[in-house]
Amino acid sequence: MRVLLATTDPVRLSFLIALLRDAGCAPVVLDAAISAVEGGIGIFPRRLAVAEDEAALAVRVLRDAGEDQDLC
Repeated sequence: MRVLLATTDPVRLSFLIALLRDAGCAPVVLDAAISAVEGGIGIFPRRLAVAEDEAALAVRVLRDAGEDQDLC
């Protein structure tokens, strides 16, 4: 797995997941279970990751959408 970025914004995360799925990637949200612990206050970032063989495509999709400012 390659982590693409981390964000505390659930709306942006949802948007990025949709972009990647539309491009044929299978994104995974890491640290999603922490929301139960934090109580939804948004302190802990969620990491967005894809399989290594999808990383180049995923980065290209995010760059084309102008969402590359936080790429790891």
